[in-house]
Amino acid sequence: MTLDEAKAALGRGRPVVLVAPPEPEQAGAAWELVGPLTPGRRPGADPPVVVMCADDVAATAWASAPPPHVRVHAVTALGRAARTLTDSGVDVLAGAVQDLAALVSRSTLKLETAHAVVVAWPETLLAGEHAAALDALLGEAKQARRIILSWNPAALRDFLERHAHRAHVEGSPSVDESGRPLPALGPARYVVVSPSRRPAALRDALDALDPRRPYIWRGGPVAAQGDPPDAVLCVLLPTRAEFAALSRLGAPVLFPTAAQLPYVQSLARPLTPLRLPTSADRAQDRAADLRERVAQILTDRSVDAELALLDPLFERHDPAEVAAALLAILGGGGRGKREGVAIEPAPAAWVKVFVNVGKKDRAAPKDLVGALLREVGIEKEAIGRIELRETFCLIDVAPAVAERVVRDLTGVSIKGRRAVARLERQT
Repeated sequence: MTLDEAKAALGRGRPVVLVAPPEPEQAGAAWELVGPLTPGRRPGADPPVVVMCADDVAATAWASAPPPHVRVHAVTALGRAARTLTDSGVDVLAGAVQDLAALVSRSTLKLETAHAVVVAWPETLLAGEHAAALDALLGEAKQARRIILSWNPAALRDFLERHAHRAHVEGSPSVDESGRPLPALGPARYVVVSPSRRPAALRDALDALDPRRPYIWRGGPVAAQGDPPDAVLCVLLPTRAEFAALSRLGAPVLFPTAAQLPYVQSLARPLTPLRLPTSADRAQDRAADLRERVAQILTDRSVDAELALLDPLFERHDPAEVAAALLAILGGGGRGKREGVAIEPAPAAWVKVFVNVGKKDRAAPKDLVGALLREVGIEKEAIGRIELRETFCLIDVAPAVAERVVRDLTGVSIKGRRAVARLERQT
């Protein structure tokens, strides 16, 4: 079936199932199917297109690369989403099912006026606790065009029977003629990571593998290689055909989210996790490098002058303690400095970071501090005041680590909610 036929089916009021990997950037045909969007929605107007996602991290991915002149708002905080809809209006509203349901219950969002509804990979939605809420939302959007994005339509028979009866299918489902799942195509390695952290994970994977001829696939046709690569890394999740082509170059390294892992498992076997260096690993490397530098100095040149300078201290303290104190002064002991950046912020220098976790998630300040220390790896001195509100919180952090907090905290689970962090705009 061609995309033109899919558009014609939608025009006749028939739903369409678009087969695609669970990756918004790989679902470009969905933008064509929703039809042309007129830029400049009037304030207060309901969005013509609503994308229903599994969580707010997936919703954020839809806002990262929309077509030109299309305004997409991802629901990461209910209050901000309500203000955006009222004050400026948007062309596309993407949100987790539970957040969209909350906006509907507050009469902020009226789905009966929607032009098109995109259900983004209900394989994940139906496996969770929000299947009933999804049914209710689709019941509100009876007049909207329905586009179901799916990587495994065969697993959605009951759902499609209820909400996309006799739907046209665009793409090749991963089943054989008898309806059984197709076999895995070959081996792969993977790293579970949030979309916002993929660039950092890609760099870490290159450091861990240290390939001489890496091939980094960012979507599109798989280019022929003169010399075979010794590492194949995929920035996006490939289709089955793309994975087959990549596998001919070598076992790919994939970077799925936890929710995307079932799709990856349908492509690859054996599937092996790739361990990336952690903050602790990097700290050990820095310590080993420091010890090697000290040993090199002791081997290569005389330190008689330095010993004479420190001699009075040796009479009162153990030489090892003197060396440790010197290391602390230089910042090599890990306290007061992190990666060469001094962290001594004055209260006026704090930068506010918005995080979509609040009191309704049963979160406490200690949960946020714990995530920042364990998952982001910043020092406690770099964390200031935490203002906890009903649906979100504002965290003061040192300017030197603000971008890192936004990057590394996004995707971390806090009290069961996947965090989305961004710099808070000053008003």
